[in-house]
Amino acid sequence: MKILVTGGAGYIGSVVAADLVAAGNEVVVYDNLSKGSADAVPERAALVIGDLSDRVLLRNAIQEHAIDGVMHFAGSIEAGESMQAPEKFFRNNTVNTLTLLETMLECHVERFVFSSTAAVYGNPERTPILENDPLKPTNAYGESKLLVERMLDWFHRIHKLRCASLRYFNAAGATANLGEDHRPESHLIPIVLQAALGQRKNVSIYGTDYPTPDGTCVRDYIHVSDLSSAHLLALNRLARNGNPERLVYNLGSGQGFSVRQVIEAVGKVTGRPVATIECPRRPGDPPVLVASPEKIKNELGWVANFSSLEEIIRSAWSWRQRHPDGYAKERSD
Repeated sequence: MKILVTGGAGYIGSVVAADLVAAGNEVVVYDNLSKGSADAVPERAALVIGDLSDRVLLRNAIQEHAIDGVMHFAGSIEAGESMQAPEKFFRNNTVNTLTLLETMLECHVERFVFSSTAAVYGNPERTPILENDPLKPTNAYGESKLLVERMLDWFHRIHKLRCASLRYFNAAGATANLGEDHRPESHLIPIVLQAALGQRKNVSIYGTDYPTPDGTCVRDYIHVSDLSSAHLLALNRLARNGNPERLVYNLGSGQGFSVRQVIEAVGKVTGRPVATIECPRRPGDPPVLVASPEKIKNELGWVANFSSLEEIIRSAWSWRQRHPDGYAKERSD
């Protein structure tokens, strides 16, 4: 297939783009490079530099490359920031996705895989979380993604769009060539690895009074390669003949680890101590987010190849040691 990967120069999008190319697909990466890096784009993929708000450029990219399907990763991702500037998230995540969907309809592209989030659940009523549990985001980031999911329900119902919403829990880890490098970095594992490398003096722990065993937030970590394999399975399912499908899946390991446990695991893998400081809670952070991945396992046969937190951290540490400054030479931000 010929696949457009929006945000394909970013962390998750670049890994999926590489796996799509390896599987024999033709890939076009569409990215404004505000957060991603051209270095992360596969050599055999085309790169279109542009913003999703540019409807003309987007239409031209889809038509010129005869795109069969879209995998959508582009958007703003920091939950904490969304509680300070919600307008940015509704513009980047919701409005720009509507522009993308309208352009797909105009160009008769019928397959869409959406990068959603566990943040759509908010404070879950139970764990592990199932796909049919209540959707009550506690931050604007989660709400901006949930609005897209609701749009997809209607596009599927009315326009017969074949679409999948993949609700990520915490993506982590690295492949041999591609790793996590946000500017500024706000994800826990790369932050702790930076501290292990001496690039940070300490790691901030936001909240130590949550109703969890050690008082810190608990999250479900999934290796980025396992996340990618789920995307390819979902895309292939949407490519089948038959009735148009609307798929919704959690992507997680089914295991939860606290902030303190992650920091301890990094210390064990790296053999280096990591200093911490305790800070107040961040607005909108749920105490526990742990997925049940049973639905995608049962329906698509998905299997996670990285089964332990230490394996995930080890892969990220290996990449970070080889790329201590990430993709810095490609970016000035």
